[in-house]
Amino acid sequence: WETTSAAERGEKLRAMADFIEARKDEIALVESHDNGKTPFEAGMEVQMVVDTFRYYAGWTDKVTGEYNPVPGRRVNYTTREPLGVTGHIVPWNYPFQLAGRSLAPALACGNTAVVKPSSQTPLSALYYGLAAEEAGLPDGVVNVVPGRGSEAGSALASHPDVAHVTFTGSTDVGKGVMADAAANVTGVTLELGGKGPNVVFPDADLDAAAKGVHYGIFMNAGQMCWAGSRLLVHEEVADDLVERIVARAESTPLGSGIDDDGRMGPVVSESHREDVLEYISLGVEEGATVACGGGVPEDKDTGYFVEPTVLTDVTNDMTVAREEIFGPVLVVTEFSDRTEAIELANDSPYGLLAGVWTEGLSRAHGVADALDYGMVSVNEYPVTFPQTPFGGTKQSGHGREQGAEAVREFTQAKNVNLNLG
Repeated sequence: WETTSAAERGEKLRAMADFIEARKDEIALVESHDNGKTPFEAGMEVQMVVDTFRYYAGWTDKVTGEYNPVPGRRVNYTTREPLGVTGHIVPWNYPFQLAGRSLAPALACGNTAVVKPSSQTPLSALYYGLAAEEAGLPDGVVNVVPGRGSEAGSALASHPDVAHVTFTGSTDVGKGVMADAAANVTGVTLELGGKGPNVVFPDADLDAAAKGVHYGIFMNAGQMCWAGSRLLVHEEVADDLVERIVARAESTPLGSGIDDDGRMGPVVSESHREDVLEYISLGVEEGATVACGGGVPEDKDTGYFVEPTVLTDVTNDMTVAREEIFGPVLVVTEFSDRTEAIELANDSPYGLLAGVWTEGLSRAHGVADALDYGMVSVNEYPVTFPQTPFGGTKQSGHGREQGAEAVREFTQAKNVNLNLG
């Protein structure tokens, strides 16, 4: 695969994208049934993969080196080479999309891949094997190996023949993956937890902010590393904005993978639902107020549903403000000025994605610059594209996926010097 021409690799990635697109509804249904997310959300996930493969198909003949102007009669240049075998350990919240996010650039750069999906949601990743076969990739270039993370995942991360491991999941498990990889000095890209703040200033479009905040926490039932799980809102507009968000939350249609009109599905398992409910109870014990939700919907007899929940009167030292709940729970904290807003936003162990809502151009740039986050989105949340780097600071991970950054993650530099005498 490494010696396959760049043009041919690009053609095969486009063929994989075509295969996935032709089966978009089928894959989305499998994803919906396996994970519990709504068909609408699953369809968006599959389309993102199609876009990602087509984007990196265009990269295959653009991975170039450079000439280095060194002294003397020498020719000195640097090339970028594929790493070799790459491991891709995928979580259960976006099993198809997150596998494709790292698989596409790895293949584009000439690497082979072993994909290890979550044991809770192993089905959709199998389509990558089918897509590779249909597109004519050589046998062994794309391998899908379902299994438990503690067994298959650990074996993959610690294998001496694996040159690089990409992991998406919790911070604690990510540290374990890094430790496994360290035994062989294997490179890692880690996309871990998050506690994303949406910072809303008094000049913001409150209707747009309410819509974005609602979408950013209740999409996929809040089971997203980049979920906007914290709302930091100026005290002048706090009551108004919370009222708008609560109205949206209380009218959110709930539905599982067999319910086409649902806009928020259940969480992934019974044990995870219990964890989310325990966080809500702990928040109340620590002084938070339940503005809406807080429990299990009465009209849902099946499925691990949690009501869309908004907690107000939250201070930054509360557990619900500091730890990743990974469920449909928004915590609200008020601030009085820009300085306090930035301090509250940065006072977190995580640093993945932050949102800023303001009509002031200078304020938008200034606050974005001051936030210690890998990504900042202004006046919409969340948003990402295959062309843009994805990753965080602090406990949210190491390295970057997507965009040109992923090409650098999946290649290594080789310098060549020729002495001309």
